[in-house]
Amino acid sequence: MKLTPRHYALLPILALTLPSCMLGGTEIGMIALVVILLFGGAKLPQLMRGMGSGINEFKKGLKEGDPSLDDGSDGDDKEDDVTKKDAE
Repeated sequence: MKLTPRHYALLPILALTLPSCMLGGTEIGMIALVVILLFGGAKLPQLMRGMGSGINEFKKGLKEGDPSLDDGSDGDDKEDDVTKKDAE
């Protein structure tokens, strides 16, 4: 996308409105209150526990990684077999 002078004219407006989009303490408190009202006090710890276990599983998956990437190969063994046969 090519930026026109009109886009550059709108940048100061964007710079002034962007910080107002960030959440403050009051907004976070209101969101927390709505979540507590929707899910109830009894369901909330169970919901957070589920989120925590999901995050832990995601981190574990990142640490384990893909085994084909660990040995430095790109996972295409056919090409390696052909070059070995040609070398012999």
